[in-house]
Order: sequence, then structure tokens, then C-alpha cells
Amino acid sequence: MFAVLMLTLGVFALVGVFGIRVPVGAQVGPTVFPLVVSILLLAASAAVIVGIFRGQRVELEEGEDIDESMSTDWLTLAKIVALIVAHLLLLEPIGWAPSAAILFGGVAWSLGAKRWWMAFLVGLLVALSVQIVFGGLLGLSLPWGPLFGWLGGMF
Repeated sequence: MFAVLMLTLGVFALVGVFGIRVPVGAQVGPTVFPLVVSILLLAASAAVIVGIFRGQRVELEEGEDIDESMSTDWLTLAKIVALIVAHLLLLEPIGWAPSAAILFGGVAWSLGAKRWWMAFLVGLLVALSVQIVFGGLLGLSLPWGPLFGWLGGMF
């Protein structure tokens, strides 16, 4: 099932790559990273599917920290889904970095981060780094938003 999901995501991502608008004169276009990810997804899913058809199965090691008697934590899953939806809705109005900081920090908090403020601070630093590298240096169209619009003028 997981291999089929990876295969589906890889095909979806590969089809989506061809819909990305490439700016004129871009040396490293915005299609490079999604293309690499989609190829990796397709290759990994093909390797898993071939392994399954060859009869390769993985046995759980006794040292692995898996409790099969535990049920799914639906509340945590709902929080993460809500944070992803919030990220998509907040992307344009507040910019990529703040909405990604909310996503990164919120996911860390949902998964049990003890110091929630540190999770949001680290999320903001990671989001700003990604924003500067991908939006500023590679020219991807990540919205800077009103809070960091001044930073976008530097690139």
C-alpha cells in the first residue's frame, strides 16, 4: 500500500512539474527540485514494488520501539492536517516563511515538543532559510508576505 501511495505521489509530482512556469533567463529553474523529488519517489516505489513481488519482506526487529497495541492518535493527526490546511490558506496573506513557521512549530508542538516557543522559533529560522535560498537565490515564487517583504527586496 505504501509503495502504491509513493508511486501515485511520484506520478502526481512528475505531472505537476510540467505545469510550473519557468522564468525567462533562470539558470536553475523552479522545476529542478520537484523533478528530483518525483524521480526519487518513482525510483523508491519501483524498488519497493519489485522487492515485494520477489517475496522480500521485512521482519520487525525486537529492538524497534513499536507498540502494536497502541491505537492511532487521531487528535494529533487532526492537528497536523489542520496545520497543513492553515499553511495553505495563510500562504498568500502572510507569506511563505510565517505560514511555514506556524506549520513547522505547530507540528513539533503536536508531536510533543516540550518548549513550544522554541519549536516555533526554530520553525521560523528554518522557514526563513528556505525562503532566502529558494525564493531569494533560486528565484522561486514563494510569497514574502507583508512581514518579510522588505527582505525580498534584497534579492
